[in-house]
Amino acid sequence: FITGGMKADYFTTAVRTGGEGMKGISLLLIEKGMPGLSVRRMKTQGWWISNTAYVTFEDVRVPVKNLIGEENKGFYSIMSNFNHERFVLAAMANRYARVCLEESIKYGRVRKTFNKRLMDHQVLRHKVAEMSREVESTHALLEQIAYQMSQNVDDRKLAGIIALGKVQATKTMEFCAREASQIFGGNSYVRGGQGEKVERLYREVRVNAIGGGSEEVLMDLAMRQ
Repeated sequence: FITGGMKADYFTTAVRTGGEGMKGISLLLIEKGMPGLSVRRMKTQGWWISNTAYVTFEDVRVPVKNLIGEENKGFYSIMSNFNHERFVLAAMANRYARVCLEESIKYGRVRKTFNKRLMDHQVLRHKVAEMSREVESTHALLEQIAYQMSQNVDDRKLAGIIALGKVQATKTMEFCAREASQIFGGNSYVRGGQGEKVERLYREVRVNAIGGGSEEVLMDLAMRQ
């Protein structure tokens, strides 16, 4: 299954055309409407607008002209594309984390418990401080990676640090979504109202942590590199 599959006119697919391992993979462009290709909508936890679809291929015949790049060398194109995808996902996840931080600060300045604003409770100030520490350090790492990308550093050399950057960003998002939920309390569990952004972003945590390569896969990739 794949994100955006319901509206896709083309599907870039990795197929086995050679022997075992990465050297036997090619990229084929499958066109919507080809006999044997079918899609159906899937319900997801988050990213409701993503049109995630289950794609089925049954004896689909693909012309040779639909080969992308060279035969049996598709894996290299996949890895190059993943670098950019993972960087974008990392930037997005850290922005989501910052939204959780911003919403927590705004809410903490007006919500009162025991005749004190939430931000006047030391334990909650510490939560905000930890969220800020994670968000700002992750942002600094992404700026460093962005600079290297702008200087055209080889994708193979950047793969490891980009993988770690995405892991850092999605772990930061998960941490901030949880801490923001604790600050908002029950308001973060209700769709709509003061905590609606936090509630929605909590539903987006898993897809960000898994999409583009799960945290476990990316950490192993970085260490093997």
